[in-house]
Amino acid sequence: MAEHRAKIAWKSQAEDFRDGRYSREHTWSFDGGVTVPASPSPSVVRPPYSNPSCVDPEEALVAAISSCHMLTYLHLASKQGFEVSSYEDDAVGYMTKNERGVPWVSSVLLSPVVEFHPEHRPTPEQDRALHHRAHEECFISNSVKTEITCRPTSKP
Repeated sequence: MAEHRAKIAWKSQAEDFRDGRYSREHTWSFDGGVTVPASPSPSVVRPPYSNPSCVDPEEALVAAISSCHMLTYLHLASKQGFEVSSYEDDAVGYMTKNERGVPWVSSVLLSPVVEFHPEHRPTPEQDRALHHRAHEECFISNSVKTEITCRPTSKP
């Protein structure tokens, strides 16, 4: 099977590490050459030890789930002869505490808005079936125990 790698790098900036007063900013580097500034969410670690302008792991998880659903959906739609003009999703992840009191991303709500070419669009029932199948076949949704709900909206 395929391997997928990410390099995560952090370096001390000579802060007081043992007292917990140190920057958590780090980078994620991917094989295509992209490096992304990352940090914990300010809701988890307050600034200045986090940076709200960076990507945090929780929102990256939500983005990965949404992106995988979209890519699977686009593949399925094209195979069925539909023509997608645009796809947007304002996905939201919700954190709660598990039975041990540990915070986790317990659910993700996908809200895709899909626009089709007028001559090559599915019926509303076909569109719901495409989203359902995309969820079932998405690599990421099959890899997490987080509840994922999809509430699609198709543009006329």
